[in-house]
Amino acid sequence: MIELLPNLIPLLVVDVLNPVLFALMIVAVGTDKPLANSTAFLAGHTGAYFISGIIIALGLEKITARLDNPQPVDFIIELLIGLLLLWAALASCEGKASEEKKPEGELTPVYCFGYGAVVNFIGVPFALPYFAAVDQLLKAGLSTESSLLVLAFYNAAYALPFLVVPIMVALMGDSSKPILEKINDVLISLVDRLMPILLLILGAALSADALVFLISGKALW
Repeated sequence: MIELLPNLIPLLVVDVLNPVLFALMIVAVGTDKPLANSTAFLAGHTGAYFISGIIIALGLEKITARLDNPQPVDFIIELLIGLLLLWAALASCEGKASEEKKPEGELTPVYCFGYGAVVNFIGVPFALPYFAAVDQLLKAGLSTESSLLVLAFYNAAYALPFLVVPIMVALMGDSSKPILEKINDVLISLVDRLMPILLLILGAALSADALVFLISGKALW
């Protein structure tokens, strides 16, 4: 399992750049139960991420045979996805790549836990680093128990940076809010700058692969 670290750590670093989750936790800090609500957001989001990883793994195993023997229609779909990603890259240049999803209604720990899980499930189809991380687990050929253990450690490591929110709230109280808001602003700015580039690279790669196959019958990768 140790040999997976060089492959998983870079994916984890990219995966952790999640301004939506951090922004939700900042919203929770402004409630009358900042510690409980922010922790509940993180617990719900992380728990859902772990379950999503298991579902992704099962799905990837089922489509492996199709990926080994791709059909022209698969590359047409790939081209459409690539073009959509290129469009998304252009749209995200307006600085809305990290648009927040703020919950409505009274925030309680139970509500925050459920909302964190829902936000995660909605965002999973766009969690490309997580898909890649699960794919690395499948390629490693580990046992089911070992794969689940590595996936659990990955999710624990994913949640670790976000623990800064409840920890700062517990140690500093209301004085932590300005600092956390500044961190949130920096994270949003970083993602808004990087997301268009990442989407552009991915969209161009998928579109090029599909076009080359449709023209020459041979895929790039």
